[in-house]
Amino acid sequence: MAKDVWSICFMCTVRCPILVKVVDDDVVWIQGNPHVPGLEGALCAKGSAGLALLHDQERPQYPMIRTGKRGAGQWRRASWDEALDYTAEKLKAVIAAHGPQSVVFGERANLNTHISKTFMKALGSPNHFTHDALCKGSVNTAFRSLTGYTDAEMGIDYANTRYIVLYGRNIFESLEIRPINNLLDAMEKGAKLVYVDPRVTITATKADRYLMIRPGTDLALNYALIHTILKEGLYDKDYVSRWVIGLEELKAFVEPYTPAWAAEETGLPAETIVQIAREAAAAKPQVVFHYGYRGAHHTNEIYFRRSIIILNALLGSIEAKGGLIIKKGPKAAGRGDIGKYVNQEFPKITAPRFDGSGGAVFPVADASHGNPQQLAKAILSQDPYPIKAAIFNRIEPLQSIADSNTMRKALDTLDLIVAIDVNFSEIAWFADVILPESMYLERADSIQLASGLKPQLFIRRQAVSPRYDTKPSWEILKKLADRLGIGSYLPYESIEDIWNFQLQDLGVSLTDFDAKGFVALSKDPILWDRKDGIKFKTDSGKIELVSPLLEKAGFPSFPPYQPPARPPEGRFRLLVGRCAAHTHCSTQNNLYLNELVPENELWIHPQAAAKLGVQDGAFVEVESAVGRGRLKAKVTEFIHPEAVFMLHGFGKTVPAQTRAYQKGASDAVLQENLSDMVGGSPAYEDTFITVRPAK
Repeated sequence: MAKDVWSICFMCTVRCPILVKVVDDDVVWIQGNPHVPGLEGALCAKGSAGLALLHDQERPQYPMIRTGKRGAGQWRRASWDEALDYTAEKLKAVIAAHGPQSVVFGERANLNTHISKTFMKALGSPNHFTHDALCKGSVNTAFRSLTGYTDAEMGIDYANTRYIVLYGRNIFESLEIRPINNLLDAMEKGAKLVYVDPRVTITATKADRYLMIRPGTDLALNYALIHTILKEGLYDKDYVSRWVIGLEELKAFVEPYTPAWAAEETGLPAETIVQIAREAAAAKPQVVFHYGYRGAHHTNEIYFRRSIIILNALLGSIEAKGGLIIKKGPKAAGRGDIGKYVNQEFPKITAPRFDGSGGAVFPVADASHGNPQQLAKAILSQDPYPIKAAIFNRIEPLQSIADSNTMRKALDTLDLIVAIDVNFSEIAWFADVILPESMYLERADSIQLASGLKPQLFIRRQAVSPRYDTKPSWEILKKLADRLGIGSYLPYESIEDIWNFQLQDLGVSLTDFDAKGFVALSKDPILWDRKDGIKFKTDSGKIELVSPLLEKAGFPSFPPYQPPARPPEGRFRLLVGRCAAHTHCSTQNNLYLNELVPENELWIHPQAAAKLGVQDGAFVEVESAVGRGRLKAKVTEFIHPEAVFMLHGFGKTVPAQTRAYQKGASDAVLQENLSDMVGGSPAYEDTFITVRPAK
């Protein structure tokens, strides 16, 4: 029997709406939802490769309990009842001995995060964390320090922009289909794209102006842009007068940061910096200085991200057509809010977070995401208390947190590691129990609220029955909660119970999704009046250049610029990034995607390669202060001489992933575990490495 199923892709975190064609309980075709503007049926390579994941025999097929040494791949098959009973009894023992705070739960944020957060709150532990802080914690803090909103509450009106500046935001490779299509439409109408990156990417090739900047000096560029905009009076005076406070302090701060000064620091011509400032100002307010997707490069990351947002504020592009927009939710559309189990009353939790997020270590970081880069340190030091059990749901601490050798040692001291995963990830292979999750085509999940100019609801319906003995994570957590005596906090038995709970205050029924797979909560875009209607969440109701959030925590709003260290002779700054074929570290073993990009390479400039005797295509050995690796060299002039580059997520050590096993090198093994202690992000690109021909 044939049928069409509305769903949501989950081959990456963008979660594009999709239409799945099913015949006899098998998927025969996947495409983007044809009714979604900007998508119109399109799907990327990763989305198409969902078919390969569905039928992949190299993913966990049933619950497993470890029988040998951790990481040795010795397991016994278990029934679901046995695996869940085993996990629950282990958790009970840990909690009885060390308290509920000794249990941590890490995951890549997903549609069911309100359920996993509920699980941990009901358990009595403050220690739920997500991948978000690893990716963009400092972007989050930067936005809150200026506007009161998180980065997740902001969006970009690509379709109507006239001028856009991207700082390493490799939008045409680390792609989102709708933003790309909207940006291409804007460029066809005359919008200009400026791209800043030490590496020539696909996005660089599509830009009107590409700037190969010296690695780590983007902040200097921005201070010079701000200097020029203020010096020449190019800013939006009406907008700034109405919505921005702290302008005089900003003027005094950027006075010494001239384009000539920035030219020395960045390697970019001073006249080019002035031209960009003037061009952007001429397009205001339909201008975008892109605040970034991954904002986790350097220890001063927050001040770079703040400088980007300040540029937008000066040009009046926040809450502007063609600029940055504040996402609107159901309430802005006159609706009730979506139901979340995490909004219940819970027993009070008095223990601090293990990572110091929102506390002593990271006082202004967003504690709702945590700072998981502190996990190994907290486990090994037992400060502020012992951590003895960890549950990981589709997050990869052994490949997405820097210094994975230390992380592996720390995790090996735990009493219990549980992996809820679709793949044989590094952490699943290292776990004590694997509770295999159904992949997204085999399951339904919580309804997605997509806030924006037009808030919408999307639904992931189950397309086919599970190929193996797997379950959705919401069901796994419910069954585990029942065994731990906290099941009453998850009062559902089916996905329909969850959906009806979520929709009860929205005036929407499940049948409303039948026609197009989504429900719009507003007929027209909601853009607040720029004269009197913008609702900034700061205490002043304005954009606060001098930030009380930072200053009260003892952090200056405008610290003097500190130049990034130059790599010593014979060493290189390690840059990492992504490509169109892979999502983080989760798709390298996918049958289709592995064929497109089977391994990563080390990009190195020809001058440096010649000095080291490195040949294009030959293997090299790379080493940092914390780890080493081996991969092929790609000798190219398209990388700044001070840096080398590799794709993220390779260097797999799990034999069960035969296609990706030992292909390329892991960036997480090489990266030192440094952080922006103000904003909260890791500093993934403050590691220097050596390179030599492999023996």
